[in-house]
Amino acid sequence: MSPLRYRLLRRLRDDGPVSRAELAARLDVPRSRLAAELDTLADDGLVREAGLAASRGGRRSPLIELDPGLRLAAVDLGATSLDVEITNGRLEPVASYSEQVDIGEGPRALLRRVNDLLAKARADGVYDRLLSIGIGIPGPVSFRDGVPISPPIMPGWDHFPLRELLGRDHSCPVAVDNDVNIMAIGERHGGVARSVDTVLFVKIGTGIGCGIHIDGAMFRGPDGCAGDIGHIQVDPDGWPCSCGNTGCLEAHFGGAALTRDALAAARDHSSPALAARLAEHGTVTPLDVAEGAAAGDLACIALIRDGGNRLGVVLAGLVSFINPSMIVIGGGLAGLGHVLLAEIRSVVYRRSLPMATGNLPVVLSELGARAGVIGAAVLASDLAYGQPL
Repeated sequence: MSPLRYRLLRRLRDDGPVSRAELAARLDVPRSRLAAELDTLADDGLVREAGLAASRGGRRSPLIELDPGLRLAAVDLGATSLDVEITNGRLEPVASYSEQVDIGEGPRALLRRVNDLLAKARADGVYDRLLSIGIGIPGPVSFRDGVPISPPIMPGWDHFPLRELLGRDHSCPVAVDNDVNIMAIGERHGGVARSVDTVLFVKIGTGIGCGIHIDGAMFRGPDGCAGDIGHIQVDPDGWPCSCGNTGCLEAHFGGAALTRDALAAARDHSSPALAARLAEHGTVTPLDVAEGAAAGDLACIALIRDGGNRLGVVLAGLVSFINPSMIVIGGGLAGLGHVLLAEIRSVVYRRSLPMATGNLPVVLSELGARAGVIGAAVLASDLAYGQPL
């Protein structure tokens, strides 16, 4: 597909209806070439005329817009949740569906549940045909091949042909990426990082990963595993990790690690708040740690600060290496709030050179849980509109 096609469709996606004259000026192409491309896109059912632009004293130029009937599917599959959103060509949501899942059910059971939700959307009259599907999953992905690669928390998924099967089931192209990358894409498209070209998006959830945008493009590495910072060693004598090594960052700070440490603090009564929670509910969660810290429980605050310190050390190394313009913190454990954010900032600013941090904001995600579905929708639209993936 021509580069002009992608640039044109992306412009209509992001800006809405635009006059032919404005399109030609913004894309810096001759009007004759633009007209030929628009005719082709109209024949393909992707664009249409939408009235006339406001008069500027001369002949009014026709407005061009994406066909409002275009439909894309965004799928965000997490360790415990499944979110499916159908959007129009401008990525505006048309319908959404969510349910709880267990990634341990295996690939065929989870693919069936994705297909069931897409079938429900079709039965509800949301779409007749999908232009493309974007899906994020909680593990390493070969972006080139559209398959998971040895995902630690996804038993049975290694090299499962997800892109091939999902595309066959719905007769459309499919893009598969890991959940951290799609959250990074979503945050840059519609969140706090939307005006930033070089950004690190850090997801702290069951595990820890980093989506890397450099000069406005997603950097995945040749094998698709760039940003897997949860398996950077932070303590050579530390806890065993699900990857088979010891002392990894996510073995010391992440959903499972924080739950482990919170249980220990509850059982030895070093945290009165967690001990009370354990006695009442029989377990504790990262949310209990956040609530305990907000109430002034010193052990809860210490747990958050210790995790933030370890993550901050890793991020300080990345800042020295990549020199990002922004770091965004997201994922479920971002709900630990400003105690966590303050500790990460303190370590990054203290351990990195002033030249790299003088204009470096470290902020919480603006989109929260929606970053994933928005990113998956962007991924789907890029594929449908002709960007080489």
